[in-house]
Amino acid sequence: MKNFTLLLLFSFLMLGYANAQRENVNYEESKIPEYKLPDVLTRFNGRKVKSEKVWLKKQRPEILELFANEVYGKVPGELGISEIKVWESSDNALNGLAHRKQLSLFFNKNEHHLEVNVLMYLPKDKENVPVFVGYNFTGNHTVINDPAIRLTESWVNNNPSIGIINNQVTEQSRASDEDSWPVEEIIKAGYGLVTIYYGDIDPDKNDFSDGIHPFFYHENQLNPKHNEWGSVAAWAWGLSKVMDYLEQEPLVDAKKVAVLGHSRLGKAALWAGANDPRFAMVISNESGCGGAALSRRKIGETVRIINTSFPHWFCDNFLKYNDNEDKLPVDQHMLLALIAPRPLYVASADGDKWADPGGEFLAAKYASAVYEFLGVEGLPAKEMPEVNQPVMGTIGYHIRSGKHDLTLYDWQQYIKFADKHYRGK
Repeated sequence: MKNFTLLLLFSFLMLGYANAQRENVNYEESKIPEYKLPDVLTRFNGRKVKSEKVWLKKQRPEILELFANEVYGKVPGELGISEIKVWESSDNALNGLAHRKQLSLFFNKNEHHLEVNVLMYLPKDKENVPVFVGYNFTGNHTVINDPAIRLTESWVNNNPSIGIINNQVTEQSRASDEDSWPVEEIIKAGYGLVTIYYGDIDPDKNDFSDGIHPFFYHENQLNPKHNEWGSVAAWAWGLSKVMDYLEQEPLVDAKKVAVLGHSRLGKAALWAGANDPRFAMVISNESGCGGAALSRRKIGETVRIINTSFPHWFCDNFLKYNDNEDKLPVDQHMLLALIAPRPLYVASADGDKWADPGGEFLAAKYASAVYEFLGVEGLPAKEMPEVNQPVMGTIGYHIRSGKHDLTLYDWQQYIKFADKHYRGK
């Protein structure tokens, strides 16, 4: 009881500190400190990257290793899918427009068992369909008004306004996030949607006793080691496991899978795309600090704020860079560069200063050096474009009007981007 009381007190103190940090956030470009970004094409031994071979065999692996060790954490082992179970399929979804499929990926190791529920909508009577893959925040049943979708039984953050009480969903939560998922528009454009509740992989709370982490613990281990994965890396790992399944799904073109994420799940999508070259396209929607935004700018959410508010998202080594971003051996333009030469889209919103739209644009701009070095177009803009004026090279970017959200406008740009790179439109 004493330990529980101390833990509760500590949680309240951290929450109070995080709130205080939010009240003193810098949103002014003029107050950004002077900073110098690491050059993505200069090796850590000081030598310039002069060939594609050196990038692929030396520089890229070194950057990836630093992000794994210092920011997101390393995955401490290997684990494959133990079983796949299809629960339901229908060729009459969306009034006959789509094929719906619901299945579970099971993971088993020793006494640990995990079920990850996958929801798929694909254009009807088509094979080799390109798809968007992305996590949802509150369960597969929330993305569309379809009573056939199974309610999640996983732990979900409370939200009484949509009927999530005692960390469990109810019927009231059905279709509560459908504005973020224009399924019919995606299907009519000739694409499929594959979505997963991110809490199936790791519940989004500062507790590593559940989810995927305990599968890899040694005897008496209760938390990941300092350089081992936090939740963002676990969510990224889960996306790759879904990709394992999609490679054997005959209705899906596994060579045209775009991984997409919004906010914290945009961070996961970027890290998944950096680690797993099977994702043909990577889309970050307002991923902010620890995602597409440059850490050294210290505007909006900072490394200290994110580590205080969400201490489970990154590895413990990342704590070294609280108010110490200049000592980071990498910055987020280097993360984006790891996706080259595959298509990458970064999106911001003008009402989302917290995620630092300027820093997201600059990261995409500086990542372009690697795209161009590899012989493809990078971001076709030197200055941030006007609001609602997308630019699309092999790197795409837009800043739209509105708040922190995943909207129909965003999806329309992602579909255009996919058309450009998959269909040459």
